[in-house]
Amino acid sequence: MMALLEAQDLARHYKVSRGPFAQAATLRAVDGASFALEKGQTLAVVGESGCGKSTLARMVTMIEPPTSGKLSIAGARVDGASLATLKSLRPNVQMVFQNPYGSLNPRQKVGAILEEPLTVNTAFAKARRIEKVRDMMAAVGLRPEHYDRYPHMFSGGQRQRIAVARALMLEPELLVLDEPVSALDISIQAQVLNLLAELQRNLNLAYLFISHDLAVVRHIADEVMVMYLGRVVEQGPAADIFAHPLHPYTQALLSATPRADPLAQRNRVVLKGELPSPLKPPSGCAFHPRCALATDICLNTAPSLRQINASKVACHHAEANSG
Repeated sequence: MMALLEAQDLARHYKVSRGPFAQAATLRAVDGASFALEKGQTLAVVGESGCGKSTLARMVTMIEPPTSGKLSIAGARVDGASLATLKSLRPNVQMVFQNPYGSLNPRQKVGAILEEPLTVNTAFAKARRIEKVRDMMAAVGLRPEHYDRYPHMFSGGQRQRIAVARALMLEPELLVLDEPVSALDISIQAQVLNLLAELQRNLNLAYLFISHDLAVVRHIADEVMVMYLGRVVEQGPAADIFAHPLHPYTQALLSATPRADPLAQRNRVVLKGELPSPLKPPSGCAFHPRCALATDICLNTAPSLRQINASKVACHHAEANSG
């Protein structure tokens, strides 16, 4: 089966000015990510702020072009594609943002918000557009009377349902979910996650799920990709990543995840130091200044992403954690 979304050595670099008399610096926001995603599957991308998650999302949604590497959606190449090709691909990839209120026009009623993608991208008659809007509202759990209300009249969870409905109006195959529940209360998070799971089953959707919350990722992801300073440090099936994390950074992220059982034993891994500047990453392995396992090879040689058991990991000492 051909993957719906496929990336090979995908990179996005930015030139950053350092003043009139200094040479511009290169910020490697994403530096060589490779992955594939099939219909009906969820790939979660996790890591601290600044690791490159949102930059990756902007490339997948064709908001920004890759600096290098290959990116294909439904078999069509995105990198280097013409404007006409990009225009034909964009309805197939839609995005749900972190802040539902900030992503909705406060001056438009819900019906108009949901109808707008159809008005811009299709030739449907007004009656057909209204029918599709009402059908989608029902599919995401909104009531008919919500059609004529403004975004400020809804709770955060309801607004995120509106945002999900808008993303689905053009019947995409891939949704990019950028921290879609982090701005919601815990109880509302569960409702939205259940809705996303139900929609995925019913519509055979693929999800690229961007998150820093591993407790959420554990319940929704089929595969996990862990990023640090723009590079993939561990990647594999979610069950294996959570059961046997191989990279020290992944282990630290998992150890910081809250647990419902207060009596459960936890082996807390506390990272030392601060996240390095992406404009001047450390030599060798970028994680070595914060890693308890770091040796001379880590300081001088960047580890490649290699297969160990079911996962891929970029760590010179990963075998010590492979069991």
